[in-house]
Amino acid sequence: MTPHLRTLLTEYRLLLLYLGRWVLLAAAVAGLAGTASAGFLVALEWVTTWREAHQWIIALLPLGGLVVGSLYYYLGRSVEAGNNLILDAIHRPQAAVPLRMVPLVLLGTLLTHLVGGSAGREGTAVQMGGALADQLPGWLRLRHRDRSVLLIAGVSAGFASVFGTPLAGAVFGLEVFLLGRIRYHALLPAFLAAAGADWVTRAWGVGHTAYPQLAVPAISVEYVLLAVGVGVACGSVARVFAAATHLVGATGKKWVAWPPLRPVLGGAVLAVVVWTLGTTEYIGLGIPTIVASFQGPLPPYAFALKLLLTALTLGAGFKGGEVTPLFFIGATLGNALGWLVPLPLPLLAGMGFVAVFAGAANTPLACTLMAMELFGSGCGLYAGLACVSSYLFSGHRGIYGAQVIGEPKHRRWLRQQGQRLREL
Repeated sequence: MTPHLRTLLTEYRLLLLYLGRWVLLAAAVAGLAGTASAGFLVALEWVTTWREAHQWIIALLPLGGLVVGSLYYYLGRSVEAGNNLILDAIHRPQAAVPLRMVPLVLLGTLLTHLVGGSAGREGTAVQMGGALADQLPGWLRLRHRDRSVLLIAGVSAGFASVFGTPLAGAVFGLEVFLLGRIRYHALLPAFLAAAGADWVTRAWGVGHTAYPQLAVPAISVEYVLLAVGVGVACGSVARVFAAATHLVGATGKKWVAWPPLRPVLGGAVLAVVVWTLGTTEYIGLGIPTIVASFQGPLPPYAFALKLLLTALTLGAGFKGGEVTPLFFIGATLGNALGWLVPLPLPLLAGMGFVAVFAGAANTPLACTLMAMELFGSGCGLYAGLACVSSYLFSGHRGIYGAQVIGEPKHRRWLRQQGQRLREL
């Protein structure tokens, strides 16, 4: 046997061992995250249906805020950072993410939706997936250096399973923790876990919202520039959303010393606003309005109302996620732009759907893939242009303060390379 052949066989043996090892570990992550997401989605649908049938419960928003705030104050201080705790653990793996994060974020999110908060579901799925994945090194006595990879796989699995988008979920886990760069060391585990978790969730009989397959016009210089312009608008709105959410949170910490009281006061304000509006379209996930944004004109102020209610809900200390509300904000923003931009209304809604999220989360590649998975591959170029433009114009801000700047968006910020967004 020649030295070259011996080297080749050794390389293949090591690669096969690596593949087999991560197939098994990713399967474990997928099973845990997919099952958790399936149960969560079923419970969330039940809670939403019950709230809409008994809308008097919205008056209990302050009480719900007290329960959620007290749960985290007395039992969950170690996990109250939520998604940012997961991202910090990816960057600097130390003690395992406490398993109590799973029941606390699950219960907190369900209570938030039950009483009428405006929140999403991605944060819950990502935290459950990450926390469950981070238990495996201890349970299986794995090497310490596997922890960050397992956390990325858990994030990918949680995201993919809750939205039914395995490609976007895989890339989201790889893209979200380091702004401007992707680390390839977790590429295989992220894709395996995302695909597996999506399959597990569907195997439990849990489906996802069906969106229309978008018809797109032929590419032209005018339409390319319009897509970039839509992205600029989406990035600006994403920036406002992140700033508003952080402002509500900072104001509450400044003026209210006892943490459980913050969601009580926020819940009272929310209840008054919802009662004044006289509709529940702008609370909860808002899926019906998102779907309607593809079908015809909506009030042009819909995105602003959802932005306000979501920033108040999450900034006050209720639990859930930002992503589905960002889908609502983006889809209705795209719908509103239909009055000005000569592109098909469904395409504008779809571009806004993913582009506002791309700017707020600093994940343009994942959001472009999400558009192609949800709306068909034909919209990829338009969605990609909008997502990248939104990413640029959202600046060095975002909904995840633990994101580290790997590659600044422009040269002025080179000195901030390596810093977390919350440190800017």
